Amino acid sequence: MASAQVPEYHAVLLDTFETSNARQGIAVDSTHFFAINNTRITQHDKVTGKALRHWNGGPDDGRGRLVHLDSGMVKDGLLYAAHSNYPGFPMTSSVEIWDAATLAHVGSHSFGVLLGSLTWLDYRADSWWGTFANYDRVQPGTNAPYGSTAATTLVRMDDDFVIQESWLFPPALHARFTPMSNSGGSWGEDGYLYITGHDHPEVYVVQLPEQGSEVEWLATVHVPWIEGQGIAWDRSTGERVMWGLLKKDSQAFRFTMPAITRVREPHPKNPLTHSGE
Repeated sequence: MASAQVPEYHAVLLDTFETSNARQGIAVDSTHFFAINNTRITQHDKVTGKALRHWNGGPDDGRGRLVHLDSGMVKDGLLYAAHSNYPGFPMTSSVEIWDAATLAHVGSHSFGVLLGSLTWLDYRADSWWGTFANYDRVQPGTNAPYGSTAATTLVRMDDDFVIQESWLFPPALHARFTPMSNSGGSWGEDGYLYITGHDHPEVYVVQLPEQGSEVEWLATVHVPWIEGQGIAWDRSTGERVMWGLLKKDSQAFRFTMPAITRVREPHPKNPLTHSGE
């Protein structure tokens, strides 16, 4: 159950699509959705769900150049995806880039060893945003947590992926993330950031604080067909439509998100306008 500290809402399912790669992240533009696995991506027709193109980055055993792709987004005809070497150590991260029309890999930006494992990426109000995840989980062969979930860090970056600001999540959200972390994130047109954990059928609505370095948890939206992982707002519709996935069945979902009642107006730092697809 979600925390009783915040209002709770419910999403409405619109469509379900069977895929082979909707296991880590999902992205969407005006005509396609993209199912993202550790080292593979499939481009699908957004209406029929038909698989149109595939990209294969190599073996799914951690021995290839790419290890763990995660959430993605489309901007100006390019598909961007967060990537890390999870569960390798030390944690390294990068942004990987494809032509959204052809799925040709066209670019990469390496963070090297930084704040954790990059799990999602979005572009909003002339800035890149993402989360460097850390985990309470003790990985096989080790005896210490993989970074501590409490150290999971939300960042705002410039166009060159240089970090400009960063925030932590409140302890009450750590309890929903642990032993994993924040897996998905996407800015809404309402100026709120929508995020997920790794396992629960919930989307958390947060905003940047007026003071300090801890984001504010405003609401929880129950989305019973997903279990955390990647999410993406469909910004081509003009409606409150979001996409998500169910990892265990490789299913993609399109659903309507409820309007969130404002407790107060978002802080000016919360991006109300986007510069995306």
